[in-house]
Amino acid sequence: MPPSVLRDRKRERTRRALLEAAAELFETRGYDETTVADIAAAADVGTRTFFNYFGSKEELLFPESDDRVRAAVAAIASRRPGERPVEVVLRALRAAGDNPGEHLIDDLSPRIAALRAEVSRTVPSVSGRAAHAQLVTQREIARQLHVAFPAELDEVGAAALVGAVVGAVSGALTVLFQQPLVGVEDGERLHRLMHEATSRVLQPWLSPHRVEAVG
Repeated sequence: MPPSVLRDRKRERTRRALLEAAAELFETRGYDETTVADIAAAADVGTRTFFNYFGSKEELLFPESDDRVRAAVAAIASRRPGERPVEVVLRALRAAGDNPGEHLIDDLSPRIAALRAEVSRTVPSVSGRAAHAQLVTQREIARQLHVAFPAELDEVGAAALVGAVVGAVSGALTVLFQQPLVGVEDGERLHRLMHEATSRVLQPWLSPHRVEAVG
């Protein structure tokens, strides 16, 4: 096996170990009470190694933001014949949330998403990071949506549509995460509930036969 492949696999194992250690510590000890040194020790690496992968503790909750944007843009580019703009937006947002880079397309992704939503409500520094990440993603989705539907949406209309959809989804998920029956430990169930919530909220905007198709 080429040395480059072995290095990539080792980096991926270390990256995942750091994410898993952080998720475990955030859940059991709390975000504020967990330090970078704690996470590195739990992953059996040094603090310097941690910073080779993540620039800060907040960055652990927002992995591969560029990949999320690319996933959303790809969803818009692959729009289906007759698909309405709102349907494309929903698919784009789901692509951004479900495909945060090759590193997390597995059982860890919903767990990190749940932690991000929980910590973003309670820790100001993370709230700011979450708001910025969401704004960057919204702007790019709106820009691409205008390009995809120039006859239907100008730049303002595209931004308004994306903002309305994101607001509706964010509101639904805020209530969802406040319910005691939803916990970060059951990633698969949480992922399903998130999809159900977004589909329910957006159902009035979607064609009946397409609600399931965008899931």
